[in-house]
Amino acid sequence: MSDGEDQRPAPPAGFLEAPNRGPFMLHNGPMFQNLEDPVAPKQAFFALQRHANTMGLVHGGMLSAFMDTVLAQAVQKVTLRAGVTVHLSVDYLDAARPDHWVIGEGRVTRETRDVVFAEGDAWCGGRHVARATGLFKMMRRRPLDDAVTP
Repeated sequence: MSDGEDQRPAPPAGFLEAPNRGPFMLHNGPMFQNLEDPVAPKQAFFALQRHANTMGLVHGGMLSAFMDTVLAQAVQKVTLRAGVTVHLSVDYLDAARPDHWVIGEGRVTRETRDVVFAEGDAWCGGRHVARATGLFKMMRRRPLDDAVTP
């Protein structure tokens, strides 16, 4: 498959292209989201050759950035507030490969007034490829319309 967007297959059932992404994820995406479960929202991206490392596998940095957005989205959906990543830990469990959808799911595990803890998992081709935990510092309350959505 080429790296062109016209070669990307339709997203998995229930996923729509995610709006309001910052420049970094717009460059590396597009990202897709499935918000049917408000407690554990899902995100996905179609891994292209530009996401690969020299071994032809999806680069760990891409998986890390993806997991950061997966957890951040879970935090935002549960708290209705934007948070910034204070700590992110990613365990790489198996290889993700280009020309496949990578699907992640995030969950909030603990919430305090100032910080929120989250965890999540990613799968590719039916394999569990990554697990992540994160800590997010919550931003002052302001309408989400004015915030950059993770």
